[in-house]
Amino acid sequence: MLNTATRARFEHYRRRVDNLDFSIIDLLRQNARAGYGDIGDVVGLSASAVKRRVDRMVHDGVIRGFTVQVDPAVDGLATEAYVELFCRGTVSPAELQRILSTVPEVVDAGTVTGSADAIVHMRSRDIPSLEGALERVRNAPNVDHTRSAIVLSKLINRQPA
Repeated sequence: MLNTATRARFEHYRRRVDNLDFSIIDLLRQNARAGYGDIGDVVGLSASAVKRRVDRMVHDGVIRGFTVQVDPAVDGLATEAYVELFCRGTVSPAELQRILSTVPEVVDAGTVTGSADAIVHMRSRDIPSLEGALERVRNAPNVDHTRSAIVLSKLINRQPA
């Protein structure tokens, strides 16, 4: 079930994004460096029409940015883990965000349903540095314990929309 803010964003975008826009977005997801002319050849528009649509989608917040994805091993962050975080009592998402934002090894986190309060994605250079980061999380106020799973190999790596 979508919350009110998410539903409002969805409805706003649904009115502003048509099938051509979705085709352009799909092509940009495959290659953010694709030229407007190349995209236009696929979707049946001129390069200038594609540029206008991309500019509008950027302005409207549909496209939030363009990025480079670098293999984390290049940055020395080859050790990866998913960590369930369990808190004592009720801890707000804002407090969890404050706690986790102080740990640079945390690359992604979210509150979840189930017995854990949050799931945390961590990257570090090696097991000892991961252990140190986990210890910093465990020592935070209101954190009861964690349960970790270290990634052995990536099977699928789709980038978020």
